[in-house]
Amino acid sequence: MNKASKKQIRILHVVGGMNRGGAETWLMHVLRHIDRDRFRFDFLVHTDKPCAYDDEIRDLGSKIIPCLVPSQPWRYAVNFTRILKEYGPYDAVHSHVHHYSGFVLWLAERAGIPIRISHSHSDTSQYDSKAGIIRKVYLRITERLVGQYATNGVACSDKAAAALFGPEWKKNGRQRILYCGVDLRPFSETVVSAQVRRELGIPIDAYVVGHVGRFSEVKNHVFLLDIVRCMVEHDPNVRCLLVGDGPLRQEIEEKVNQLGLKDKVIFTGLRSDVPRLMMGAMNVFLLPSLNEGLPLVSIEAQAAGLPCVFSEVIPEEADAVGSLVHRVALNLPAQKWVDVIIDVKNETISSKKQPLDVISQSSFNIIKSVAQLEKIYAVYAEK
Repeated sequence: MNKASKKQIRILHVVGGMNRGGAETWLMHVLRHIDRDRFRFDFLVHTDKPCAYDDEIRDLGSKIIPCLVPSQPWRYAVNFTRILKEYGPYDAVHSHVHHYSGFVLWLAERAGIPIRISHSHSDTSQYDSKAGIIRKVYLRITERLVGQYATNGVACSDKAAAALFGPEWKKNGRQRILYCGVDLRPFSETVVSAQVRRELGIPIDAYVVGHVGRFSEVKNHVFLLDIVRCMVEHDPNVRCLLVGDGPLRQEIEEKVNQLGLKDKVIFTGLRSDVPRLMMGAMNVFLLPSLNEGLPLVSIEAQAAGLPCVFSEVIPEEADAVGSLVHRVALNLPAQKWVDVIIDVKNETISSKKQPLDVISQSSFNIIKSVAQLEKIYAVYAEK
């Protein structure tokens, strides 16, 4: 069967909203690189507020379809079923909303959708273990629904898979790891560091600790600032570059002022040029997260050739370029993290091209990630 005669496969992705998060950024990489004549994406979102990627999604021929009130299951079910009828028919529902995917895929099965994919992007095991009675009932029900109604389970890491599919997930032939790939083209571009730093108000000779992530509890910004404070005491020429936005940003800005770091910390907000900032402004990448599935920014930082200091909860699968990665336990004081950063400060990478070449050959290359995803869609659609 030639390409022209193949049936177009229509996929409805279910996400909270298409803002600049790790999973959403990966979905945009996929949308840009997938054969859009063969695979048609639409996005069902749980918000009616504009999101960062909405305009580009529409420009690429996809729809943004709000389906509100997920906290009211019966109203949500009515809306979801209506959307499938109004915008479909769809060959696949690919759900990225963790445990809630169980309910989503049950609705999709009732509507006759043949491909139903539950995608785990997070390791929520620590939080889930502390859940109250009502939450535990919810988790048990939704996990059972995922197991029964997902034709496929995919996850960004072993920990993320276990968090949603259970510790025995590898015994289930319908569940697998699918590493989220990165678009590596921006990392091969020439970046003038002096220009980037000038735009950000960073001295050309400053040592810059960088972080990219949503301002939320899991990213551990408060502890990150404690590390920066200790670093500044060691070297006043240190700066910290925080890229992102989120509900805790104001609290973190206030913490910066309390610590006397206002002239040391730069908030960029949401940015579309993260690779440029990594290559042009940062000297080391810091990720003291409390938990993660497998953060896309950890791969991007390595593609940029940056030494990386991660908390020990970051999955070892993220070590695309092992020589760049250093791990520190979260229960150690900030000064111990500073000691590690000082140790790597004088490490020099002979060529940033070498890390990029390694990642280009790995499963974290978006080209390989898309090819694997296309196979999942096509195998079921062509049965």
